[in-house]
Amino acid sequence: MTRFPYRLAGAIGTKATLGLIVLQVDETIEQDFRRLFPDPAVALYTSRIPSGAELNPDTIAAMETDLPRAASLLPPAAAFDAVGYACTSGTTLIGAARVAALVQGATRTRAVTDPLTASLAAMRALGVCRPAIVSPYIETVAGPIRAAFEAAGLRVPATLSFGEEVEARVARIDPASIHEAALVAGRAEGADAVFLSCTNLRTLDIIGDLEDRLGVPVISSNQALGWHMARLTDAPLAPTAPGRLFHR
Repeated sequence: MTRFPYRLAGAIGTKATLGLIVLQVDETIEQDFRRLFPDPAVALYTSRIPSGAELNPDTIAAMETDLPRAASLLPPAAAFDAVGYACTSGTTLIGAARVAALVQGATRTRAVTDPLTASLAAMRALGVCRPAIVSPYIETVAGPIRAAFEAAGLRVPATLSFGEEVEARVARIDPASIHEAALVAGRAEGADAVFLSCTNLRTLDIIGDLEDRLGVPVISSNQALGWHMARLTDAPLAPTAPGRLFHR
C-alpha cells in the first residue's frame, strides 16, 4: 500500500452549521429544512431521538431522558452555531430551559432553540397577541401548548385539534385538512394569527394561501424554528420561504 499525502479543509458550513434533533417518527421537518436552507454553505446535521408510537405526556417525558444521548450523536467535531430540538409538545412538557441545558451539556453549540421558543419569538416579532391554534393531538398534548401561550401573555381565542394520538398518522394528515382547520381557527372572533403546531405536519405549502385568505400571519412549528435558527446564526434562508414571518 502506498500512502498518499492529503490536506485538511475547513468545515462544510462556511456560513452556518446547524443541528436538528428530530423525533424518530417525524417525516416532515427535514424535508422542510432542506427547502428553507438550500445554500450549500449552510451545513445541516440531524440526530434522531426515540419517540413512542403514541404521543402522550408519558412518551414525551421519556424523551427528556434520551435528549442528551441524541444531542451527543450529532457530529462531535462540528462547532454548531445553533441546535434545534424539533418537538413543540416535547418542549412544552419538558420545559425550554431544561431542553437547552440538556442539549448544551451534550454538544458544542452557541445556541439552542425549539419550536415553542421560536414561535413565541416569531409572534413577538409580528406583534401577534391572540393566536388561534391548530394541533394534531389529543387534549392532554394540545392543551399544554395553549397554556404555554397564555403563560407568555397571549390570549388564545380558539384551539382546533384532529385528536390524533398515533404519531405515524400525523405526517399523513392531508395538507388540505390542515388548511380547512386553519381557516376555521383563523376566523375565530379576535384571532390575529394562526399557529400550526407540530413539526410533523405538512404545512409549508399552505402558509401563503392561508395568509392571503385570512389576512393575518400564519406561523407553523417548522417555519418558526427555521426562522429562529436563521436569526440566531445569520444562516441565509431561501428567498421563497413562505409567510409574513420571512418577509416583514
